[in-house]
Amino acid sequence: MPDQEKFFSQIITHILRRIDLTQEEQQLFLSLLSIRRLLPKQYLLQEGDVCKYENFVCEGFLRSFYVDDQGNDHTLHFAMEDWWITDLTSFVMQTPASRNIVALEPSVLIQIEKKNLDLLLTQVPAFEKFWRLINERAVMAQDQRILDNLALSGAERYEALLKKYPSIEQRLPQKHIASWLGISPVFLSQIRGKNAKKGK
Repeated sequence: MPDQEKFFSQIITHILRRIDLTQEEQQLFLSLLSIRRLLPKQYLLQEGDVCKYENFVCEGFLRSFYVDDQGNDHTLHFAMEDWWITDLTSFVMQTPASRNIVALEPSVLIQIEKKNLDLLLTQVPAFEKFWRLINERAVMAQDQRILDNLALSGAERYEALLKKYPSIEQRLPQKHIASWLGISPVFLSQIRGKNAKKGK
């Protein structure tokens, strides 16, 4: 299966940028994986279900969101190629998910089930380092987002987002960008209008 080889090569490259593995360890890792394809608007995870997988994005774009008691939709995270996405608490504790994860584009994911990840961590200790690095990066990104929300204006947060992810406006609808930034879609439209007048 050429596609499978391509996607497996992609995740191995991702892993080897962070840890060293023997050929045998790589083969064990690959044997524990599965491939999942999603269509636009198809859910990877729905609130209330137990999250069974860690998911690596080979192709596509996904959004994690929470719906409050008033029916308001709050964007928590997004993930594009070479990123991981899951509901970590649900995955680790095997409890009902607090969020939804949906594909916004045709997407291809590589998944590892919790029991297989537990086996991998036992059999290949180097993966303990890999997951620590991945989770440290996620925590640092979340901390920075909290600090930005406290220290920066909505316009400044928007500018920082575009600087970090130049293609984000082509991939994430404006209402979801506004939600992620913690501002209203109307306010985001005003910011964009001002930027357009400045010739940005």
